[in-house]
Amino acid sequence: MRRATTLLAVAATCAAAFLSTPAYAAAGSYTGTLSDGASWVADVPANWNHTLILYSHGFGPLAAQDAPNADTRTELLAEGYAVVGSSYSGPSMWALATAVGDQVGALHAAERIVGQPRRTIAWGTSMGGLVSALEAQDARHFVDAALTTCGLVAGALNLNDYQLYGEYALAHLLAPGQDIQLVRYASGADGTAAAQALSTVVAGAQASAAGRARIALGAALLNEPGWYNSATAPAPDDYAGQEAQQQLEIGFVLPFIMGARQQVELAAGGNSSATKGVDFGAVLRSSAQAGEVRALYRAAGLDLNGDLRKLTRDADITADPAAIATLARTSTPTGRLGVPELDIHTIADQLVPVEQENWYGKLVQRRGDEQLLRQAYVNGAGHCAFQPAETIAALHAVEHRLDSGRWGDTSPRALNAATAAAGGTGRYVRYRAQRLAGGLGEPR
Repeated sequence: MRRATTLLAVAATCAAAFLSTPAYAAAGSYTGTLSDGASWVADVPANWNHTLILYSHGFGPLAAQDAPNADTRTELLAEGYAVVGSSYSGPSMWALATAVGDQVGALHAAERIVGQPRRTIAWGTSMGGLVSALEAQDARHFVDAALTTCGLVAGALNLNDYQLYGEYALAHLLAPGQDIQLVRYASGADGTAAAQALSTVVAGAQASAAGRARIALGAALLNEPGWYNSATAPAPDDYAGQEAQQQLEIGFVLPFIMGARQQVELAAGGNSSATKGVDFGAVLRSSAQAGEVRALYRAAGLDLNGDLRKLTRDADITADPAAIATLARTSTPTGRLGVPELDIHTIADQLVPVEQENWYGKLVQRRGDEQLLRQAYVNGAGHCAFQPAETIAALHAVEHRLDSGRWGDTSPRALNAATAAAGGTGRYVRYRAQRLAGGLGEPR
């Protein structure tokens, strides 16, 4: 009798567990709202392979996204992946203070509907790449691995610093008589107006050799590549060609980054970056574009050291310590990885320079987690300008690491073969990201 009672109890326990565990949901799209007001969206294919992609979107409107674009979502669903992502709750579009928590909330909301995935892979683009890097270091280990694409992995403090250095150099050297506001914007319109004024100055300066030399200096401090919209990159010694590309991309970049600064300042509670006390000669020496700048200054007959001394002497923008502390806490990676992470980046990214990968790789190495990190590079110009097949190939490399417990072949040859298998034309190349100029300097 006791044995029969025990068996009945076990059966009842199993039945209760079965009933309390959600069955895998039918294919379709699902949406919801978290307690803090963030929305989330998920898509589940009929042939779900029980891998869930937790997608983190980049800087922009706080709208829920579960893939970088429609084509990539289609490819992921066709291969059997389910995808989920949140809008973030803000209040600023620089939503790093809430993004990781909102992503965890979106993940759990989706799990209650679709069931427990076999594994979860974080995937982020641009600012969302910083979110996925933060998820990879999160002690709760709610993701099993991370794929960071065109990620802002050097964090907000670096970003704000070097962007301000370049903007200050362009404004101070090309328009010394104009009072172009560079920080502490009361509204987004203030940033947009300042960007328009500075862009107009830069466009006009292109007409003279002296102007072109100083544009190159500003571009170097901004970590802007010498390849923007030409079919191929200018030759390494084609400094005139590189500068012409930089002038065009500065016209594209300034409205975005100066408009975005107001949103970052809103999130930080002030301005986190300063020019006062910066040695601009030292910053240029750390730049991969220093040779170009020197050559164009010589061609123009200008005194480069004189301009650098002027920038250092006249710099007077100070930072707000509380804003620095906020961004250090919310928007700067520690480099201590808890799960494997693969980063991919185009070699000529105007909005998130590829040099950020150098800074981040050194940070992870100094924390002792370099065996968990791999970085790969795509021979292309543009921010997040990947083919869907290139990112699918990177995703498969992450899955191999999870399946086998070790990294497989992540060489350009292997990633290009995987891209071809996914229906694309691989552009992965051997590349070594150079040092990030300015910002926090070498990671400690």
